[in-house]
Amino acid sequence: MKVLKFGGTSLKNADKFLHVSDIITNDIKKEQLAIVLSAPSKITNYLVKMTNHKINNDEISNNIQEIKYIFNNIVNDIYQKKPKFLYQPIIQLINDQLIQLKKIIYSVQILKTCPKNIYAFIVSRGEILSIAIMEAILTEKNYAVTIINPIKKLLSTGDKLDSIVDIEQSSINIESIKIPKTNIILMPGFIAGNKKKELVVLGRNGSDYSAAILAACLKARKLEIWTDVDGIYTCDPRIVLNACLIKKISYQESMELSYFGAKVLHPKTIFPIMKFNIPCIIKNTNNPKGEGTLISNTNNLIEKIDSIPASITGITHLNDVIMLNISSLEIKNIPKVTNRILSSIEKHKIWIMLLTQSSSESNLNFCILEKQLSKTIYILKNEFQLEIKNNLVSPIKIIKKLSIISIIGKKIKLQSNIFSKIFSVLNHHQVKILAIAQGSSDHTISIVINEKYTMHSIKAIHEKIFNDNQVMEIFLLGIGGVGKVLLSQLKKQINYLKRKKIQIKICGIANSKKLLLNLQGIDLNAWENNFYKSNLLFDFQEIKKILKNNYIQHPIIIDCTSSQIIADQYIEFLSSGFHVVTSNKKANTQSYEYYQTIRKTAFVFQKKFLYETNVGAGLPIIENLQKLISTGDKFLHFRGVLSGSLSFIFGELDNNTSFSNATIKAKKLGFTEPDPRDDLSGIDVARKLLILAREVGYKIELNDIKIESILPKYFDAISDINQFMVELKKLDNLFYKKFNQAKKFGKVLRYVGIIDLSGECQVRIEEIDENDPLYKIKNGENALAFYSQYYQPMPLVLRGYGAGNNVTAAGVFSDLLRTL
Repeated sequence: MKVLKFGGTSLKNADKFLHVSDIITNDIKKEQLAIVLSAPSKITNYLVKMTNHKINNDEISNNIQEIKYIFNNIVNDIYQKKPKFLYQPIIQLINDQLIQLKKIIYSVQILKTCPKNIYAFIVSRGEILSIAIMEAILTEKNYAVTIINPIKKLLSTGDKLDSIVDIEQSSINIESIKIPKTNIILMPGFIAGNKKKELVVLGRNGSDYSAAILAACLKARKLEIWTDVDGIYTCDPRIVLNACLIKKISYQESMELSYFGAKVLHPKTIFPIMKFNIPCIIKNTNNPKGEGTLISNTNNLIEKIDSIPASITGITHLNDVIMLNISSLEIKNIPKVTNRILSSIEKHKIWIMLLTQSSSESNLNFCILEKQLSKTIYILKNEFQLEIKNNLVSPIKIIKKLSIISIIGKKIKLQSNIFSKIFSVLNHHQVKILAIAQGSSDHTISIVINEKYTMHSIKAIHEKIFNDNQVMEIFLLGIGGVGKVLLSQLKKQINYLKRKKIQIKICGIANSKKLLLNLQGIDLNAWENNFYKSNLLFDFQEIKKILKNNYIQHPIIIDCTSSQIIADQYIEFLSSGFHVVTSNKKANTQSYEYYQTIRKTAFVFQKKFLYETNVGAGLPIIENLQKLISTGDKFLHFRGVLSGSLSFIFGELDNNTSFSNATIKAKKLGFTEPDPRDDLSGIDVARKLLILAREVGYKIELNDIKIESILPKYFDAISDINQFMVELKKLDNLFYKKFNQAKKFGKVLRYVGIIDLSGECQVRIEEIDENDPLYKIKNGENALAFYSQYYQPMPLVLRGYGAGNNVTAAGVFSDLLRTL
C-alpha cells in the first residue's frame, strides 16, 4: 500500500488533473494506492477571503464567480479530452455546492461573525470538489474507486480549525470499510470529524497531515507528497540559485527545517510518519521521473552531492521577528524569571522561537513573531508588574525588524568549523549577530540578525558551507586588445582552476556603451555574439544595484580600459564592495591625494586594489617592490627601461634601422599605442616612473617629473597620424648621428626612467655601456634595476617583455588570482 498526496498546484487545471490521474494509473499496476487531494490552486484563498464579514456582497459574488470559473474550466476541458467523463453530474455538484456556499456566506455577513464549524465547512469545499472530479476521471478509465469520508472516519480532537487526529481510533474506523484490494482509495485532505461527527479542519498544511494520518491508518509502506518542486533543497532556490536538492534527510532534520521557516512538511505531518516509521518522499508532478527527497529515519542523513558536506542539511530563515530583552538586577533571579516567562506565554499559545540567557549579564533574550508582540507585551507587563515597579526587573526592551537564520545538520554542535564559518562570513560582510542559540536537539544553530541583511547573509552562509570552491565574480570593463585576450586566457584556464577549487564566473562584460550581464556566469564560448545582442547600457549604478540585491561572494571589477572616467570611479567601486584589478594607469597617476584615498578606501572596506600591469605589463614589479619595502629594505636608486614600445624602437636602432622605420614596425606589431606620439612623448614612461616613486614613498606629482621628449615641439601641432608618420622621417638623421656618437664609445641609446635617493625623477635618452643592466634590453623588453640597502652594488633586476596584449592580460590574470 502506498499513499499519494497531490497539492493545489498539481491540480490547478484540467491538464494537471489528467496528469495526476496518469501518475495514479501507472502506479496502481504495482500496488494498491490511496490518494489524498488538496483543493485546486487559489480556491482555498478565495474561500478564506469570503469568511471575512467586512467584505461587501459584490466581492462575495466575484469570489464565488472566480471559484465557479476555475472549476467549470477544469471540468469543461476534461470533458473535451475525455468524452465519457461524467460531465453533467459534476457540473451539477459544483453548482449545488456554490449555491449552498453563497447562502452560508450571506448569513455570515448578516451575523457579522463566522463560527468555527461554519468556517471549517466553507474553507473545505475545494477538497470535496477535487475528489469528485478525480473520481469521475478514474471511473472514466474503468477503475473502481472507494472514497473515505474523513468526517466519519478520521476522529479528531481539539480546535475545530486546527484539529489533531486520533490515529488508533481512526485506523479502526477505516478498517471497518473493508476496502477491496483492487480499488483506488480517494480521500479529501484537510478535513476530519470530531466526536459529534462535525466537520473540522486540520490547520496549516492540513492536506499533508491528512495524508500522513491515512498512511499510518493503512499501515502504508510509503507516503508520497506530490508538489511543484523536485524536493527539499539546501536552501530556498528562489533565494540561492545554486541551492542543491537534498536526496535523503531524517525526520528530525526535516522537522527542524520546517520549524525554522522552510517550506517543507509541517512538524505535525512528520509526527505520524516518524512514529510509524513510514518513509516519505517529496516528488514533483512536473518531473515525475525525478528522484525527489526521501524523509526517513536513515542514519545517512544526506547523500553527498558534488561538494556538499555530509553533516549539514540546509539553511532556512524566519522573517518578521521581534526580540524582547528582560534583565534582572540579581543573577539568582534569572532562572525564576525564565520559568515565569515560559509558563505565562505558553498558556496563551505564543511561540518562542529562540531563547538565549546570559547569567553573567543577568538578562534574557527571546524571539517571537511580530504579529504576537502586542499580546506578549500585555502578558509580560501583567506578570512582572510589581518587579518592574520596584526595579527588580528592568523594563522590557524591544528590537524589531529581525530575522532568524537557522543552519540544520546532524549533531551540529560537534562541528566547530561550522561556527567559525558562520562568524567569519558574516563578519566579512559586516553583519552583526544579535543572538545565537543551539537547538536542544543538537541539529540546529540559529542566529538573529537585522532583517535587511537576511538575503545576503543566507546566500553568503550557504556559499561558505556548501561550496568548497573559492568563487570570483568578475565584471570586465574594456574589451579591446587586453580585455579580449584576458577572456581567452580565462576560458582556457577555467577547468584547470576548478580542479584547484577556484571557480571563475564572468558576470559582466562591458565597453563604454553596453553591458552583457549574467550572474550565473557568461558563456565564454559565445560571449561576443551575446554581447552585441545585449540591449543593456553600461551604467555602474546598475551594477551597484545588482550587487545590493543579489549576494555576490567575491565581486571584482577588472578595468582593461585607458579611460579617465572609469579611473575616477575606483573609490566608488571599492566602497561598493568590489575588489579592483586594473591595467589602467590613470588612477595611480592622478593627484597624490587621490592616490592615497584609493588605498585608504581599500583598507577601510577590506578590498584589494591591484595594478601590477601599470608598470611592467606581466612582470611582477609592484608585488616585489612592496615586499622589499615591507621587509625593511631601504630604497637607494632606480633606473629602468619602462616602455616596451620604446625598448623595441631603440633596439632597432642597434640593427641600423632608421628611427621612422623602427617606429612604423613597432606600430604594426602592436607595441605602440594607436597614436605613437603617446609613446614617443615620454608621458607613458613618466606615469610608470611616478607609480614606482610613489610605491617607495615619495609624495610627488606627474608634473614633478622631468621629461626629455623624443619629439621636437613642432610635432605637437600635427593632428593627422598619417602626416605625423611622414614627418617622423625628418628625425632619422638626428637619431642616426646620436646612435653613431654612442657607438664610438661602445654604447647604445636607451630611453630610461630614473629615480634618485632624493626622489627626483627623470625620463631621458641615455648612452648605456655594456656594464649597465639596461644595455641588452631591446625587442619590447622591459628591465628595471632597483638599488637598495640589500641589493648593492649589484641591483635587483626584473627583466621581461613589457608590452603586448598577451603579457598584459597575463599580468591582469595574475592580479585577479591574488584577490583570493
